[in-house]
Amino acid sequence: MKSFPSPLSPSEEKYYVQKYTEGDLEAKHILIERNLRLVAHVIKKYQNLDEDPEDLLSIGTIGLIKAVTTFNPGKGNRLAAYASRCIEKATPSVWLHFAIKPEIRTLFLIHGKYGSLFKTCISYTVLTII
Repeated sequence: MKSFPSPLSPSEEKYYVQKYTEGDLEAKHILIERNLRLVAHVIKKYQNLDEDPEDLLSIGTIGLIKAVTTFNPGKGNRLAAYASRCIEKATPSVWLHFAIKPEIRTLFLIHGKYGSLFKTCISYTVLTII
């Protein structure tokens, strides 16, 4: 079984974040790949669901990608601290996704593209389920 790449040291992380802010897409890929271990760590608490752990890993990875693209190094936080919060924010949608009827699940999958529609769908879905 293949393991995750080792995490970046603070100096390496700072270097790659700087390179990414300068427009280097390879640095972005390195930041994502080297922080995949963090995704696995954060989603452990969601593995008691009857769903495939690979689905959880995929959702957590989306949170990690968002973290890398929106990270602001000027605020003084490390990327890992910020990314863990973004991964946590991505995973509650898992609970909603599995708690609702399959016909309504597709509404939740489009929330990234249609943010205001997502809020409307949540209120509609909650009323429908109850």
